[in-house]
Amino acid sequence: MNDMIRFFRQMTGKLGSNIYAGMPTHSNPQQMSFLRQLQKEMKEGNSLDCPLEELPVVVFDLETTGFYPEKGDRIISIGAVKVIGSTVLENEVFYSLINPEISVPTDVLKLTSITEEELLTAPKTSQALMEFLNFIGSSVLVAHHAKHEQAFMKKFTSNHLRLNFEHRVIDTSFLIRIFQPVVNSLPLEQICLECGIEVKNRHHALADAKMAAKLWAFYIKKAQEHGYQNLREVYEYLSLKR
Repeated sequence: MNDMIRFFRQMTGKLGSNIYAGMPTHSNPQQMSFLRQLQKEMKEGNSLDCPLEELPVVVFDLETTGFYPEKGDRIISIGAVKVIGSTVLENEVFYSLINPEISVPTDVLKLTSITEEELLTAPKTSQALMEFLNFIGSSVLVAHHAKHEQAFMKKFTSNHLRLNFEHRVIDTSFLIRIFQPVVNSLPLEQICLECGIEVKNRHHALADAKMAAKLWAFYIKKAQEHGYQNLREVYEYLSLKR
């Protein structure tokens, strides 16, 4: 029962009443108004009972300088794509490089195919995060190995926007576990290949977000075919399997 309560709080969580109280003094009225509206929408939202075929989410991916935001690693790019039910909205996308304002390890630059010159002229973290928040609104978020993305978003929205990041972030494994109980550690490309999803431009934030979106859509459709109506039913099933 405690697991179920925790999950319901996660899926229907609300932004605190001080979401915008800590915003930097230079924030403009438009930003303040947006955050107030975002707070209202988050309070009213409930994704648990939304039919799976109508469920709107934003699937996103971050490229970072390392794995540990608390030890100084930074975000260098964000990619995201909107999905409704099992339909990936290919034209509803977001992508931004971010100037980390630190030296980026050579192996990271090579892995992501991002250059130092591109990062030097990229938006600062606060600007990119505000643009991303405008794109996602109050949507439920989805990511592959979501703890990584969630940790960085919490750290950097707090540091750069004085904002508690309390959007719900669901791991792609949430649906996959219905059919494959142990998938948490599998890399994105392996699961995509198993599902017949083309692997292209790996470690580019937008390309990875699109692959993860196709993976989410694949399993949304599969869950529907097996009779699941909404996320609440999926969780109730998984809670019984523990």
